[in-house]
Amino acid sequence: MGKLTNSMWRLLGSQSTRNQSKSLSLIAEANEQSAWAEGVSEADVAETARALDMGEKKDLAKFLALVREVSDRALDMRAFDVQLQGALRLLEGDVVEMATGEGKTLSGAIAAVGYVLSGRRVHVISVNDYLATRDAEWMRPLFDAFGIGLSSVSENSTRDERRDAYRCDVTYSSVNEIGFDVLRDQLATTEDGLVSPVPDVAIIDEADSVLVDEALIPLVLAGSTKAQVPDQAIHEVVARLKSKHYEIETDGRNVTLTDEGASFVEAELGGIDLYSEQHVGTTLVHVNITLHAYYLLERDVHYIVRDGGVHLINASRGRVAQLQRWPDGVQAAVEIKEGLAQTDPGEMIDTITVQALIGRYRTVCGMTGTALAAGEQFRQFYSLLVSQIPPNTPNIRVDEVDRVYDSKVNKVEAIVAYVKQIHETGQPILIGTHDVAQSEELAYFLDKAGVPSVVLNAKNDAQEAAIIAEAGKRGAVTVSTQMAGRGTDIRLGGSNSDDDAREEVIGLGGLCVVGTGRHDTERLDDQLRGRAGRQGDPGRSVFFSSLEDPVVTRNLAFKRDPVAQSEDGSMGSKGVELIKQAQRIAEGVMLELHSNTWRYNTLVNQQRDIIVRRRTEVLTGDAAADELAELEPDRYKQLLEGTAPDGDTDKVAADKEDTDKQEGAGTSEQVTQEPVPKDVLSQACREIVLYHLDRAWTDHLAFVSDVRASIHLRAIGKQSPLDEFHKLILEEFASVPAEAIAAARKTFREATITADGVQLDGLGLHRSTSTWTYMVHDNLFSSGGAKALQGIIGIFR
Repeated sequence: MGKLTNSMWRLLGSQSTRNQSKSLSLIAEANEQSAWAEGVSEADVAETARALDMGEKKDLAKFLALVREVSDRALDMRAFDVQLQGALRLLEGDVVEMATGEGKTLSGAIAAVGYVLSGRRVHVISVNDYLATRDAEWMRPLFDAFGIGLSSVSENSTRDERRDAYRCDVTYSSVNEIGFDVLRDQLATTEDGLVSPVPDVAIIDEADSVLVDEALIPLVLAGSTKAQVPDQAIHEVVARLKSKHYEIETDGRNVTLTDEGASFVEAELGGIDLYSEQHVGTTLVHVNITLHAYYLLERDVHYIVRDGGVHLINASRGRVAQLQRWPDGVQAAVEIKEGLAQTDPGEMIDTITVQALIGRYRTVCGMTGTALAAGEQFRQFYSLLVSQIPPNTPNIRVDEVDRVYDSKVNKVEAIVAYVKQIHETGQPILIGTHDVAQSEELAYFLDKAGVPSVVLNAKNDAQEAAIIAEAGKRGAVTVSTQMAGRGTDIRLGGSNSDDDAREEVIGLGGLCVVGTGRHDTERLDDQLRGRAGRQGDPGRSVFFSSLEDPVVTRNLAFKRDPVAQSEDGSMGSKGVELIKQAQRIAEGVMLELHSNTWRYNTLVNQQRDIIVRRRTEVLTGDAAADELAELEPDRYKQLLEGTAPDGDTDKVAADKEDTDKQEGAGTSEQVTQEPVPKDVLSQACREIVLYHLDRAWTDHLAFVSDVRASIHLRAIGKQSPLDEFHKLILEEFASVPAEAIAAARKTFREATITADGVQLDGLGLHRSTSTWTYMVHDNLFSSGGAKALQGIIGIFR
């Protein structure tokens, strides 16, 4: 059937909105049960709810009537029919599309209550800590009324707080925190050290952001190790390159040396040959990574510098991407470029993509304002269908035809003139820009035109709630980077306005949203324009674009530049069609990249699952002791009984001497040893096997990383990079179990094991003394596929 564009998916919307008639019928029945629900006292709510038959869903209508009544009492929010409809589709395992401002938070909470009453445990997963914590506290009275345990997890939660939170019926958390807890569990050496629970139900807020935009971002658990320091000389040479020395591809993703540039670098580095065997896998790699840092990554576009560090900007949200970093070589290169201290890259202990993390849940459902536009991804990668929920009040927002110009200069002039004209009427304006630099540039031109504005971008995102809350005030002009994930409503008239102020702004036409350029995906455009016309309010939206915008330059090539139809550079209807064409191509490329990256990651995820199952088996039982007892019976018997096999007296004496030294006693002349209690011996075996299993997995991840960095060179020999990638990591992984157990047997024979446990440090077997978590901001496979790898590794001249 091929790829489906967003418009085609919308045409198939009736196929993706299954069983809606059944939902509407249940809501009608729920309305008939209103009198019964009103008669349930507050004291009897929990008991009455537990008595409902939710397992077979026979009492769904009564449940809906009761939860609506209780939400009215506890939250002063009486659920609309459409909110109940959304909750029903979540209970069926769909992704629901509910327009911005239609009450997704309450629908999600109602669904969570329904799942708990069915005997399930629920994680409500958000895109950030702020929304997770806010929504948990906001909905707490509803859960309390039903006697449902509720908690939330944030970056500041302690280990004990996390463990307690996950034991609750419902846990609100960001996807990052859940993922990092799953990774940190791979450090546990006792069952008591585990924190994250068995995944059951995931209700995902902003589902397209989590399941599509961030699905392929790897979450990483790193440990301290001795890291290689980048060569300062390379940075000094690359910083002096002129435009003739390198080429940037039109999509802006890749940069390579020209022949003249390669010769310049070779001469400056002492007359070396970058492409010789000595330098092709080392110096050339560092040169291309440094090129990437200097000429593709722009300050105030891709990152900001704050508090002495490089902070990456989340492109889809316009805010600082907490805990994210580029792959280590690129991160260090940017830090050197900015003259900052380098952060410790460490060693990757474990990693998991968001897509694999969500795939662990038995049931996945979600909600967002732009689900249909991501319908193909939901279907292809998660087997999820979309249900579109109508608004409670019809949307009366006026969406104007795009205004397209031949150049960025003419576009900016048109935006400033338009905003100035609207501002003079007093109508509040929200302007959506793509990056920090663009927001500050536009604010500058507006100020010159006599239009004061408030800027919200990654540099002041801590103030976002306050800034966005006032964006609906009369005369307000707010210039903001991406609006996705900003959970604060824009109230017409301002956050503390009275009815008169609100009615005044309504009379002016409500909020006016201005887009300064189309995104690569229509979903982000819709998220921006959805800020106007919420819950039946009036509003208007318009997008300004130019043929110099990235969505055009990266996706369209013209034999001859199109000619403007007027002196102001306006391109008319022809320009609108070109923008639509460019966006369709961009969306197709993104879907293909998603598919390609998924194919590369799938096998590694499967290998991780094998390691996790093995680790769980060792951690929660006696598998390690049983195996070592079978493989090393003499050593096991000697430790358990305190006796030495023939010829092993030297080992026993050494163990005794080590123990005496630790206890401050002199070495005994008699070679004796106390028996090791069976439970202590079992734990010692467990720690030995876990250490070498973890070490083997860490080494395997390093191997996978090296293979990824060069796999597309296989295309030279007409080989399939994907097939070769699978072949190489399968062959390598096949040896992991045998190598891990062989190393464990050796350690079991050589380690000092006493009644106090095993002493691994004496053999130089150290676990990382410090660990930290982060997200790899730019997965090479997801940003340009083979080309991105080719650009960074740069083997071809």
